[in-house]
Amino acid sequence: MKPPLTDLPIRVADSGFYKGFAKIVAISAKLLVGALIIWAVAFPTQAAGVLSGINNIILATFNYWYVYVMAFFVFVCLLLAIMPASGRLRLGHHDDRPEFSNFSWFSMMFGAGIGIGMLTFATAEPLYHWASNPSTIQGLTEGSTAGNVRQAYVWSFTHWGLAAWAAYAIVGLSLAYFAYRRDLPLTIRSALAPIFGRSLSGPLGHVVDVVAVVATVLGVAQTLGFGVEQFISGLSRIGFGDWLYTLDDAGEQSMSTVAIIFALVVIMGASTLSALSGVGKGIKWLSNINMGLSFFILAFFLVFGSTFFGLQALVLGIWDYLLSVPGQIFTVWSDDGTETGAALAGWQGGWTIFYWAWWIAFAPFVGVFLARISKGRTVREYVLGAIIIPATMCFVWFAIVGGTAIDLELNGDANGAIVGAGQSDQLFAMLAVILSDGLAWVMSVIVVILLLTYLVTSADSAVLIINTINAAGDEGPKARPHILFWGAALAFVVGGLIIAGGLGAIQTAMVIGALPFSLVMALMGISVLKAIWRDSRREKKGLPTTAAEIAAE
Repeated sequence: MKPPLTDLPIRVADSGFYKGFAKIVAISAKLLVGALIIWAVAFPTQAAGVLSGINNIILATFNYWYVYVMAFFVFVCLLLAIMPASGRLRLGHHDDRPEFSNFSWFSMMFGAGIGIGMLTFATAEPLYHWASNPSTIQGLTEGSTAGNVRQAYVWSFTHWGLAAWAAYAIVGLSLAYFAYRRDLPLTIRSALAPIFGRSLSGPLGHVVDVVAVVATVLGVAQTLGFGVEQFISGLSRIGFGDWLYTLDDAGEQSMSTVAIIFALVVIMGASTLSALSGVGKGIKWLSNINMGLSFFILAFFLVFGSTFFGLQALVLGIWDYLLSVPGQIFTVWSDDGTETGAALAGWQGGWTIFYWAWWIAFAPFVGVFLARISKGRTVREYVLGAIIIPATMCFVWFAIVGGTAIDLELNGDANGAIVGAGQSDQLFAMLAVILSDGLAWVMSVIVVILLLTYLVTSADSAVLIINTINAAGDEGPKARPHILFWGAALAFVVGGLIIAGGLGAIQTAMVIGALPFSLVMALMGISVLKAIWRDSRREKKGLPTTAAEIAAE
């Protein structure tokens, strides 16, 4: 057997503005993202219409692909963890050991497992599915009743459970395996080395990395878009004034352009300063604040929320979810011409397919993070840790926080105040129901601070990871102009698309951007399977499997 590829040279500039960067990747990614920004800002109506049309085609044509490829990620991760030969392989050389203790590693997994999405959807998603889900559409359960609570959690856990974290884990596993065992660059193209070999040093590899950068920008933009909306809701709750919202022609309230610009200047300004300071200072400091405030808010709901209801929802929800996984992970609903078929297809497109695209678009960002903190761990240890720990944290948040919201509506204490609020405002509305006005204001301030720190850490981490990919996997310090560019670019993508067509415009752009990267991820799954299988055979024959062993021969 031939030894594995342990050298993948990627040409980077030796001098000038792009010193240390793969110029073709960096410039191509900037041009594509810049073109999207100019289009959204200069022709908002046309951009929103075209993106929506493409999105509709993708949802109708590729819904099966998104569902089955996510099932494939779950299958690959669990297979590699379960099989003895693959599970014991180390993400690194044989004498490498984990850089972080189990507690620190789990804490960072926890930090990745909750965030902007948790603060918005831990309340909003269980409430929505409690009112409407495939069971209510098919007439099997009645919406907004006690009998529909378990179905609400089946679908909430489906979207934030094994499939979501398997998507992140497959990227992180591929990157860590090839970067730390074979000393290849920590960039997306390296994960495809067993399939395409040295050809990845050229145009094919450049295309892969550019696709990853664009997907990351759109995935992070979607996350920041939800965060900006909730940030503005929080500012309104704590008394920042009526200028945050405007009324449209139909009399409906929406975020004002001034509020969007203000929020993005605060968030992206702070995140860019943090990114300039580097991981060791800004990001680490903010992450510590995230951890403390997250535990505080969760403890608050455990003490003052509907604790028994939430714990019951957690236990029954996990049980129902695990029983449903084999069937639901492959379920695809198509419009069969009936009212029920159309409703099911619409629901799945708006929720499940949207989530699968979101996780795929976000996977380069989270995957690089998981790879960077997991060097030295075994494949089994990594897969179980990267999937089980953060998914469990998501389940706890959804059950305790969302369960409190459902219980308050069921027992009549909320009287429709929570379900009647907008998605971004439901957490604040729940606090107003539980607490007096003064205490609700204090808690709302704490939530806004936590949300801001999550937004800043997400944005500055994204900027650093985008620049790492653009620099052929070099994790070292980057020149200030490149950090400033991507900080501004994220702000303009979020602001431009929100102004063009609201959060829906970001969603459609993200679904479109995720499609090509979903193919890259599928190839990553095949690639890591091939690499681990061949390394297992090499070990049986006493042949070297890591870069260090090959160099020692």
